[in-house]
Amino acid sequence: MKLIKSFIVLVFCLTCHGIKASPEELRQEFIDLMVNEHQFKRTVIESTLAKANKNEVVLQSIAKPWEAKPWFQYFPIFLTEKRLAKGLTFWQTHHQTLARAEQETGVPAEIIVAIIGVETFYGTYQGKYSVLDALVTLGFHYPPRATFFRSELAQLFLLAQEEEFDITELKGSYAGAMGWGQFISSSYRYYAVDFDGDGVRDLLNNPVDAIGSVANYFKKHHWKANNAIAFKAKVSGNQYSALLTQSLKYSHQWSQLQVAGVSITGEELNKDMSVKLFEFEQTNSKEYWVGLPNFYVITRYNHSPLYAMAVFQFSQQLKQEFNVATTAKLND
Repeated sequence: MKLIKSFIVLVFCLTCHGIKASPEELRQEFIDLMVNEHQFKRTVIESTLAKANKNEVVLQSIAKPWEAKPWFQYFPIFLTEKRLAKGLTFWQTHHQTLARAEQETGVPAEIIVAIIGVETFYGTYQGKYSVLDALVTLGFHYPPRATFFRSELAQLFLLAQEEEFDITELKGSYAGAMGWGQFISSSYRYYAVDFDGDGVRDLLNNPVDAIGSVANYFKKHHWKANNAIAFKAKVSGNQYSALLTQSLKYSHQWSQLQVAGVSITGEELNKDMSVKLFEFEQTNSKEYWVGLPNFYVITRYNHSPLYAMAVFQFSQQLKQEFNVATTAKLND
């Protein structure tokens, strides 16, 4: 742990003084870290990294994420009839597993189904990039978040060792996320569970483990069972604009939003509840929502209010469709 902290401090200090370590220097520091901190053989790390390639498409993709789009361009990517139909089928197929996950963790089935649908269209699109290539590219050639991605690269080596993966064969997103739920290496290590009891935590091929792992991720990030997620709001005056911050942290209470001219219809919130006001750009207008603590939990999965809102709205569509389908089946 001390060595990891020293490594981070070294990189930070170099950056502060305008001194940028070269990719080769970062590579050697990484190798030393894996050898000294995690007891890997130097030849193993060196030979594995030698098989990795810098991927320019990865660098292009991370520079233009979908989350940089305005809301009116973002949500149509995910809120589609095709995804809804696929999600309903997935829920009906795995309804017992989803019910168990909800009972054990408190995370609603519709949230789990929405996450897997948004992330991979129910396992259909898990990513075409070599995870090793992606993390090497971002860890050594993407200064804005290189420290983070080198940490994930270290986690990838540990994950492959623990789960007996062939590290060179793993495929995922341009950011190195893997499997049905698109877990990054550290999330896979810390939050994946063997939900079907076969002795393997398989998020790459097993939807049952994916369901349990997504639920566990939300539980570990303090999802509050049976609590609301977000409410559409109205704003008046101009004081509310001061509450619209880039930070995802909840630094205001509901009473403060009310004083600033924010209101919701048909709901009573505790005046001391931690909440956050969000603004979403429509084609010719602005839309406002009050995010509750569970909305913040969704942003732990992907640090974007656009993502969290898409998941939330998709989950509500899924819940409605599932309830309608279930009722129709009972009436047959």
